[in-house]
Amino acid sequence: MTKALNHVMDALDVETFLICDTEDEARSLALELMKEMGFNDIDVVNLDFLGVGARVRARAYIHRSGDEYGWLKMDKEVKLDD
Repeated sequence: MTKALNHVMDALDVETFLICDTEDEARSLALELMKEMGFNDIDVVNLDFLGVGARVRARAYIHRSGDEYGWLKMDKEVKLDD
């Protein structure tokens, strides 16, 4: 995980417009895009089909409830170094 992602509290949203023929195709493309970016725990949280494509917001969960949060671990490491 990159250092910047260690600062993400819970999730990262990506919003874009995808050229496609159907809502189902838009959903599939959005999920595939997030996988290509290296994310595995993903959902489509908003999809507005507009004829030639869709405005889509996909969410990549960096941390779910109960996970070991990267930003907490960094705080502990800083205190240990003091």
